[in-house]
Formats: sequence, structure tokens, C-alpha cells
Amino acid sequence: MSNAESGGQWLVLVIKIPAEPSRHRVAVWRELRRIGALSLGQGVWAVPDVPVFAGGIARALTLTENAGGQAVTLSAYGRAPEDAARFQALFTAARSADWTEFLADCGKFEEEIAKEIRNVEFTLAELEEEEQSLERLRRWHRDLTARDVFGAPEATEATTRLKICAAVCEEYAERVFAHLHETPEDQR
Repeated sequence: MSNAESGGQWLVLVIKIPAEPSRHRVAVWRELRRIGALSLGQGVWAVPDVPVFAGGIARALTLTENAGGQAVTLSAYGRAPEDAARFQALFTAARSADWTEFLADCGKFEEEIAKEIRNVEFTLAELEEEEQSLERLRRWHRDLTARDVFGAPEATEATTRLKICAAVCEEYAERVFAHLHETPEDQR
């Protein structure tokens, strides 16, 4: 099986942008980090050559061009199977770090709802805030899933934790609605 058949093809971007103003370099850096590109060195980035990265690469190239910079995009394979495996391991390690951060935010979400329950904060405003936080977690999970092309080990746990967060939020919503619909007789 060739590297192309095994998913071993990568896009390597070599980007050069004028030093000033720095906002252009930062915009390109943010776009490449957002899509999960690996930084291989100053101005050198890599992503697996799969469709999920095409839009982000196009945006980064447009930002580079608009900044008066230059970009070269190369197709690359590992020279030896060990090289391809190393690239894949680096990419998967970066996704593992993303998933670890996601899992930590799931914990914070659960802690926040537990605090609201302890403090008897059963208001629509609090519920809306927690629902927005859950939606942010869902979007983040969707984005991470899309760019985790090799399947980092933390992905399964993250999916389970997101379901738990949704259940915790649903339980909180039920408490909020029960509290809001209490009558004075119910409080006796």
C-alpha cells in the first residue's frame, strides 16, 4: 500500500509575511491553529491532505496574499514509513491535547451547574447561559471531531462527556422550570 492509499499525504505550507504590521501574521497563525495545522517551524505548517482542511487552508492563503506575503503549498509524504508514522503521531498528539482541553471544559461546565444548584440559582437567565455554554461545547466537539482524522484516544471519552453535559443541563432545565412554576402552596 502506498502512502497516498494509507492517508499519508500531507499539505505543507511555507508562509512568509512581512513583519509589520503584526496583525497579518497573527491572523494567519490563528486561522491555521483554528483548523488544527501542525506548526513545523517558523512559517511552516502541515495538515493531512483531506477535504476537511481545504477551507481553512484557502482562508490562510488568502490572508497571506492580502498581507502582501507569499505562500508555497507542497504535497508531501513521509520518505520512509517511520516518517509518515511520526507525522501522524505528531498530529494525533496535537488532537489529544485539544481533546484534553475539551474534557477539562466539560468538567468546568458540570461544576458550574452543580454550583448553580447548590446556590439555588434557578432562573431563566442562568439556564440560558448554561445552554449557550453547552452549545459552545457541542460546536467545539464537532470541530475537533472533523479535524481528528486519525482518531485520538481521548475522542471517545469526549463524546461520552458531552452526552453527560447535555444530560446535566437537561436536569438543570427541569429544576429551573419546576422552580419557576412553583405556587405559594408548593413552598409550604
